[in-house]
Amino acid sequence: MEIKIDREQLYKCVSRVQSIIERKSNMPILSTILLTAKASEVRISATDLELGFQQIMSAEVVQEGSVTISGRKLFEILKESKTAIFHIREKEDNWIFFSDSVARFNLACLPADEYPTITEPEEVSTVELDGETFSDMINKTIYSATREDAGFKLSGIFMQKVDQNDTPVLRMVATDGHRLSMVDTPIPELYSIEIGDGIMIPKKGMTELNKMASEGGKLQIGFKDKNCVARRGSVLLLIRLLDSKFPDYTAVIPEKSTYIINVERILLLDAMRKMLILSNERYRAVKIVLEENTLDLISTNPDLGEVQEKMNIEYKGNHLEAGFNPQYFLDILQPMKSETIHLGFSDSTKPCLLTGDDDPGFLGLLMPMRL
Repeated sequence: MEIKIDREQLYKCVSRVQSIIERKSNMPILSTILLTAKASEVRISATDLELGFQQIMSAEVVQEGSVTISGRKLFEILKESKTAIFHIREKEDNWIFFSDSVARFNLACLPADEYPTITEPEEVSTVELDGETFSDMINKTIYSATREDAGFKLSGIFMQKVDQNDTPVLRMVATDGHRLSMVDTPIPELYSIEIGDGIMIPKKGMTELNKMASEGGKLQIGFKDKNCVARRGSVLLLIRLLDSKFPDYTAVIPEKSTYIINVERILLLDAMRKMLILSNERYRAVKIVLEENTLDLISTNPDLGEVQEKMNIEYKGNHLEAGFNPQYFLDILQPMKSETIHLGFSDSTKPCLLTGDDDPGFLGLLMPMRL
């Protein structure tokens, strides 16, 4: 194989798949990227066996063929190169030659025929989604998903189709047991796909979907054979769905809150950042105290000291104290767009609910902590 390709275009693609390729796998081939040249195109493939990525880009193909290249080393080479055209040529005995007309590299590679096959399911029914809207939904839920190594059942975002006023709504829900985030978005075209009682997309897969969606425009998404298939332009993303049952999240969402207070989002964000200054792994909690027209925030670390902040609000209810993780407040508030946040409380043992008028369909829930 021998090609000449636009360096900037290839660099963007290789940068994108750094989070997909496996660097510590017991299968060295998964740390490589597969380049397949044919006619006037090059297909770049990357996989960790759970995620599959492919992008097709134009190139000058001198000789057709396929090669594998260390994903990390190719990224570093392209990053340091400054020229417009990059030359890649396959040599004998699994060696690859790279040149940007200034520097020359010779790298060892693995046989291309050992690379795992990335196969797109046939006849997948898809729905067209607005990238910006889809990205916003992911940003408002992904932080609540458990880390992949911590809880398999919860290490992803649950997606389901619900009907509201005879309109199909795409719902995303994520939780780690301490917090929950949920967002609903009406999508009339959602009838064209079938997801049964809901599906679970792993957190890593959702991160890659977010990269695709955040570029704007439209993307196609569908589900078949326990795979999520997403396509945008020349980019294809395959994600193996989690084979686990999401818990009944509706059971933890209160029907209504006893007290609802309104707080400026920016002021609450700044206050919660201050509450984190004295926190550490052992002491990470903020006590919220509601008095008449007053919201007090108090964070105490016996090893370091105490921080307090008082906020003026409209409140006529009973005295209420509850403890929460201030970092969880930050995670919820940062992707929200509303200038005013509605905080819903019932008592010290019930969850706090966060909503906003400019974040339609969104609900953030925080479970209280023992202080």
